[in-house]
Amino acid sequence: MDYTYTIIDSNAASKLQLQLYMREYGDFNCVGTDTNAEDGLNGILKFAPDLVLINLNEEGMAYFHMVSELNQFLNNLPIIVGYSTSKKYAYNAIKSGFFDYWILPHNEFDVRKTIMRLRKRFPKHNVPSTLCLKSYNDYRYLNTSEIMYLKSDNNSTDFFMSNGNVVSAFKTLKSFEEQLPQSFIRIHQSYILNSRYVGRINYGKSICTLRNKREDELPFSKTYREKVDGLKEMLSKTAINTYN
Repeated sequence: MDYTYTIIDSNAASKLQLQLYMREYGDFNCVGTDTNAEDGLNGILKFAPDLVLINLNEEGMAYFHMVSELNQFLNNLPIIVGYSTSKKYAYNAIKSGFFDYWILPHNEFDVRKTIMRLRKRFPKHNVPSTLCLKSYNDYRYLNTSEIMYLKSDNNSTDFFMSNGNVVSAFKTLKSFEEQLPQSFIRIHQSYILNSRYVGRINYGKSICTLRNKREDELPFSKTYREKVDGLKEMLSKTAINTYN
């Protein structure tokens, strides 16, 4: 299972540099970025990241207040790392239970040491990357990263693979929903998609288009609109946005 993280930083250069360093770690996925304490608090409550990275330079005390507020809403706080151009906020960071404190500009070695300590102290229980479909004496193994989406048909489920193959299993869609990694999202009574293959979300037509040769279009329903909204927010936060 991957770690999720969010960055709260109003300095675009600092945020970009940190994102570039974090890309080195394949088991860490960015679920959002914010620029101030208020939006940061909302993002943490919404996406529940494992790790929060905060630039304390401009609003140091506001962020410590934000961390204090988190205790009112969460049983377990995320792992928090603060950074600044000086040691000015180091004492407050320690008192607030921060996991680490960096001095800007970002240093690749500092990031690596923190990530390695974090992995050691908070190991993730790995979700199997292979899904086993059992039918009598037949065992079929699917790499979950190659599953684009699942489609149900009454009491059977079809797995649509990135190589164009379709694999069928005689079980309901719900029976697979909790077994799949977090990248899989239920968008319809009949569909679960792998968010890594989403290329477009069209709210006007209520369709998610996949990034494959056929550009498959999957409908999403009002029942699962909130999950689609979460998917859109997650994808938008980690993309370069341009608007017509």
